[in-house]
Order: sequence, then C-alpha cells, then structure tokens
Amino acid sequence: MSTDSDSSSRGGGGTFRETTRDRLLNEMLRSTRQNKGSTWKVLIMDKLTVKIMSSSCKMGDITDQGVSLVEDLYKRRQPLPSMDAIYFMQPTKQNIDIFMSNMSGKRPLYKKAYIFFSSPIQKEWVAHIKKDSSVLARVGALSEMNLEYFAIDSQGFVTDDDKALEELFTENAESSMNYNSCINMMATRIATVFASMKEFPRVHYRVARTIDASTLTTLRDLVPTKLAASVWNCLARYKSTIPEFPQTETCELLIVDRSIDQIAPVIHEWTYDAMCHDLLSMDGNKYVQEVPNKSGSGTEKKEVLLEDHDPIWFELRDVHVADANLRLHEKMSDFISKNKAAQLHQARTNGELSTKELQKMVQALPQYSDQIDKLSLHVEIAEKLFDIIKQQHLKDVGQLEQDLVFGDAGSKELIDFFRTHQDISRENKLRLLMIYAAINPEKIQSEKGAKLMQLAGLSADDMIAVNNMRCICAHETKKSSKGGFPLKFEIRKKKRGIRKERIGEESTWTLSRFYPVLEDLIEKLSKGELPKDEYHCMSDPSSSFRGISSSMSARTSPAHQPAQSMRSRRTAGTWARPRNSDDGYSSDSVLKHASSDMRKLGRRLFIFVVGGATRSELRAVHKLSSKLKREIILGSSSLDDPPKFITKLKMMSNEELSLDDLQI
Repeated sequence: MSTDSDSSSRGGGGTFRETTRDRLLNEMLRSTRQNKGSTWKVLIMDKLTVKIMSSSCKMGDITDQGVSLVEDLYKRRQPLPSMDAIYFMQPTKQNIDIFMSNMSGKRPLYKKAYIFFSSPIQKEWVAHIKKDSSVLARVGALSEMNLEYFAIDSQGFVTDDDKALEELFTENAESSMNYNSCINMMATRIATVFASMKEFPRVHYRVARTIDASTLTTLRDLVPTKLAASVWNCLARYKSTIPEFPQTETCELLIVDRSIDQIAPVIHEWTYDAMCHDLLSMDGNKYVQEVPNKSGSGTEKKEVLLEDHDPIWFELRDVHVADANLRLHEKMSDFISKNKAAQLHQARTNGELSTKELQKMVQALPQYSDQIDKLSLHVEIAEKLFDIIKQQHLKDVGQLEQDLVFGDAGSKELIDFFRTHQDISRENKLRLLMIYAAINPEKIQSEKGAKLMQLAGLSADDMIAVNNMRCICAHETKKSSKGGFPLKFEIRKKKRGIRKERIGEESTWTLSRFYPVLEDLIEKLSKGELPKDEYHCMSDPSSSFRGISSSMSARTSPAHQPAQSMRSRRTAGTWARPRNSDDGYSSDSVLKHASSDMRKLGRRLFIFVVGGATRSELRAVHKLSSKLKREIILGSSSLDDPPKFITKLKMMSNEELSLDDLQI
C-alpha cells in the first residue's frame, strides 16, 4: 500500500492516506534500520501519537519495519538495555522529561534512542537534551516528523480538537483561556498536513460577518480569520526549515467554520456510511458483529473495522442505503450462482439465506470464508439498518426534514407531524426542531415556537441544544421589539427553504435531495469563484500559480447553478433505481484508478471545517474528486455524527453539565 513518494509540481506523488502511511513507515521507522546489523526495536508513543499511528498503519506494518514491542510513554516500562528505542511523541515538557529520565545516567532503559517529534520543537528543549552528555551520546537521531493529524479516510483527516465548539464558539469565548491555545494547536496540526504532502497552499478563509456598524465583531466570528493567520505563520516557518518545501503556492486551502451550514450536522444522511454511524452506536469505525462460536452451540461477539480495506465497504459507503441493500443481494445471488457447494447449502435451507445461514456457510465452505464473512457482515448491517428505519419511522422523518430544507413544508406540516406521529423518538423530534430553527430563527422563541416545543415534548437540555445553535450562526442580530429569537444564519433574508434544487442532479432515490453547502463552496473554490466579499485570502497568488490555476479552472466543469426543481415534492425518487443510472453517490471510481498516478490530476484542494465535519461533507469530497478530476481533502477539528454533535451543543451551556446529565 505504500507509494512512491517522488516529488512533483503538485507535492507528493501518492494519495493523502498513502503519503501519510509512507512517511510513518519509511521516513520514520525504516530510517532507523540503516545499519544492516540492527536488531528489533521498541516503539514508544504518547496518547496522541499512538492514535496517529493507528489511524494509518496496522500492527503488521509496524512489525515489518523491525518493531517487536510497542510501549506507552507514560507507563512504567521494563529496562531493555540491549535494544534500541524509537520515540514518536509530541514536543512537550512532560514528554521530554520522561525521555530524559529514560536515557540518562549509568543505567538507561535502552541502548540507543531515535527521537521523532510530531510537530516543531522549541529550541530550548533541543538545547536541554544536548546539555546532558550521557543522553546525547545515546541519541541515534533527533527529527521533527511534522505529522500531527489523524487520517480518517483516504481523503479525510481530523486534528482531534474535540472541544473546538465549546472552546471557540461559546457565548463567553472572549473570556476563555482556551481560545488562543485551541486556535494555535489546531493551526500547528493543520500545517503538518502540508509538511507531509510537501504542499504550500494559497489560504482562503471565511471573513467575519457583521450586520451594521453598531454590531460588534466577536471572537467566535473571527475563528476562520485567526486560524488562517496562524496556519500561515506555521507554513512560513516550514519554507525555511523543511528541505524541498515549496516556496510558491502549489494548492488551495479553504478554512470555514460550522456556521456555513447548521443543517448538515443534524439532518439524516441516507448513505450507507452515514446510516451506520448514525443508527448503530458504533465506536469510531468499530462494529460489533455476532458470529457463531467454534462449537456451533451459540454466538460470540467479534469486532470488525468498517474501513477502505474492506472492498464491499469501499463500494457501498457513499451509496444510498437502499441501493446498498440491492447490491448486497445481487452479490449474494451472484456468489451462489457461481458456486455449486453454496447452491447445495441453499437448497438445504429451502432457499432462505439469512445472516445466520451465511455464517453457517462459512463453516461449511472454509475455502470461501473471507468472501462470505464480508458478505454476511454487510447483510447483517443492512438488516439492522432497515429494522431501525422501520421502527423509528425514519422515512417519514427524513421526508419532512428534506421538505423543510427545500421549502416544501413549514410550521403547519411540522405541527401536523408531531400530532399524528406520537411514537417518533424525542431525538428525532429534536432534530426536526433544530432544522426548523435554522430555517425560521425568528419564530423559535415566539409563541408558535413555544407551542412546537411543548408539542414535541422536548426536555430542558434539548432546548439547550436549540438555543446554542446561535453560537455557531453567522452573526447574532439584535433582539426585535417582539422578543424574537436572536438567531440569524445568513445576512440576507431567507425564504422558508434554505436549499434550492439543482438541475441535472435529480436522483431516482427518495430522500437524496439534500446536499451540504460545502459541496457548492468546493466547486466555487475549484473554479476560483469564491465570493470576494465573503472569502479573503492570506496573500495574492504568485504569477506562476495564477497562470496555472486559471488554465486549470478552464478545464474544470461548470459549478452547479441553483435552480428551482420542476418536480413535485413527493415524487423525488423511489427505493429502487435502474442499474445503469448514476445519482452521484457511487464512490467506485473516486481516485480508485487515478491513485496509480496522482500527478495527472489537478492541484489539490484542501477544505478545513472548524467545529466538526459531517459524513455528508465527506461524501461530497469523494464525489467531487471524481467529477473535478482533483484530489480533494477534507479536514476538521472532528468528524461528528448527529448524536455526538447534539451532545456537543448541550455541553456549550454556561451552566456546568456532565455527560450523565445529558439525554440523547
């Protein structure tokens, strides 16, 4: 999976995740094996760097590079004076003090130490290490890896700033001690992405939005501006400290925050990936599957990872959940039609092949175990998803969500829905009300809003989430004389719908109308058409960059022009589509074939969302990479599914709340 990392005019030669993995395995681990007589080594990491490593590499990859033992920096470790150690850690005082205690004196824990810092180290700490002659003699290498992000996807990363919403967007952000430290840490980690990719971006950012001269600009309005400046400062340092780092712009970076789209984090996204993470209570990408035990008398739990190395997951992740179900049944039928042993097994079960029967088939046909294992896993997941969709009436919920977003429904339809659907869960009613609040901010604290909340049966902490949406809005307007809700999500006055149908992208799948705002922004960025009054740049592009970007812009396809759909609102697709149609959800071709020669693609586009990205935005990145013939990489402080995002909004309350106080 590692790639040739030859440099080119567009940075590293491989895809984003390949380059990250290649640097960890080759630039760091393999570089310590220069001596042919070298033996096995110990790899020591802190809490952050172990996440960085595990997000891109498997244990087998690490072992192949001569590592026999992985240790926690903060735990007491057994002395191994005959072995060398590789330290991969953050350049903090605590970490350096632990390292010094490990390697100083007459009895060090290891023979020699190779030190790799995840981000730039202060000069005084380097001097501190060099000052101790006993330690210095045992240092085999001291290097800044400048790799401090988690690759969550072939085209996605997070900086692990899970409290960014709380620290940057609360009403008392001005008095928060964590505001600047959060911005600076995030900037450092974003910059290491460009150090890894050997890219120097032209940095665009969403400017602070003010209503009039009497309105003060708050710190939370300035988050993208401050982050862009901090990233720029980090990159300027790289230009003089990292060998072969570009001196002129090679790519584009757009920095925005969650205020660009308050709908995307809470609306139901109907792709397979999003449904799994929204409905199945997964821990990251871990799914717990029940499989028959070895005796065959019962079941046992097995943890599996839903990641790109699973070909079925890679194919299905961005397709509509109904399409995923159809494809799985086709794969099952195809496997049985080509396998006589499978046909005999099916005959013994009277033609029924449930998940349990598929798992039994693994035992009966061990030579096909891997193929059937993956198939049975996804059949089981699809069955669970459709059970939940049916139990929670999610097709009805999803239809109303999208009707609200596109202006086909309003207060009347929402009231009728709450009255006629008493069995809808409180969480789904909350999500509907949050969408309504984003579209009709002035109504949510009016008498009508109070009645809606009463009708929905929302709890006090549910209303905290709705109220805290004002903290991630474009700007807070002055209260009206009628006591309206001080929440405004865009400067211009909106109609009831806040999305417009787009010509040429009608899907035959129902509930596929919604698209995140980020999708339009990426297309505008690709064409160089970001609104100049809303998006500024840290510097003018160099002449060489201007020339290439304009020619590249000429080759890209036109951006979608928003337009009203001519379709009626409840005939927007079905749960079955023709096999030859393409609704833009399929990720089969996204970078799959292009990854063999990334240099044929246009300049990379990097997008960073402060306050949490969504799976609909990650799906948009996959889709547009194929359409625009450019590698697009989405970064964020975190990747949030709706329940997690709502919890974060509740945690932004001025009152002290614990997780135990919150109900999701």
